[in-house]
Amino acid sequence: MRLGEKQILTVVKKVDFGVYLGSDEERVLLPKRQVPDGIEPGDPIEVFLYKDSSDRMIATTREPKITLGKLAVLEVIDTGRIGAFLDWGLEKDLLLPFKEQTAKVEKGDRCLVSLYIDKSGRLCATMKVYPLLRLDSPYKKNDTVKGTVYEINRELGIFVAVDDMFSALIPRREAYAKVRIGQQVEARVAAVKADGKLDLSLRERIPEQMDADAQKIMERIAEGGGMLPFTDKADPERIREEFGMSKAAFKRGVGRLLKQGKIKIDGQKGKILQSDTKQV
Repeated sequence: MRLGEKQILTVVKKVDFGVYLGSDEERVLLPKRQVPDGIEPGDPIEVFLYKDSSDRMIATTREPKITLGKLAVLEVIDTGRIGAFLDWGLEKDLLLPFKEQTAKVEKGDRCLVSLYIDKSGRLCATMKVYPLLRLDSPYKKNDTVKGTVYEINRELGIFVAVDDMFSALIPRREAYAKVRIGQQVEARVAAVKADGKLDLSLRERIPEQMDADAQKIMERIAEGGGMLPFTDKADPERIREEFGMSKAAFKRGVGRLLKQGKIKIDGQKGKILQSDTKQV
């Protein structure tokens, strides 16, 4: 009998409260409310094995949202003193211990997890899914992909599971947008590494992104009454905080607007003005 997996077992005995599955040497209970009508000893049935609230192995015909060694995005339905509890489609909630969280999760969050058996022989979830992600994605440079954020590292960037199965990273230099653990993101493949891992970008290729950045800058100028209180010489961190883009991208967007005659720069006052806006 394999804990955490779906398997076909044989009915060996019927009792008032259900049926026992397995063999004379090893058996597990399938509760009465889940026993199909007309089932008899000797009949095969597919079940999933886990442990109940009394730590006894039990069978279920319900479909779990995750099985041993697999990945799935599950919702946090509660938190407690030992960790968070996830909805995995069964009566007993799945524990996500604090030590297995890559970031603290709250009720209502969604997170990508794997199922494992802990030292006590219980099924638990872990957000440390990096070793399980595949390196054989079908994607190539400039493809658009979708994935789940499962870890954020200030030094390296944002770790993403593309299609919830392939290993990918949004490098720190590309991590301008604010994202959270469990968030679904759409990104562009910036590079496919030799080992198969993907480097992603939340930004389009430069020509397309330049137009989008220029539009964003113009919208911010309009919101400011025709003025932006700093120029492309501003500190990179201020630009990142204000626009979610690099200084280089900001300079390209400003350059595009200057070339189109939509803005002008007041270097003395450190402002960017709409071309038809009087200096103040």
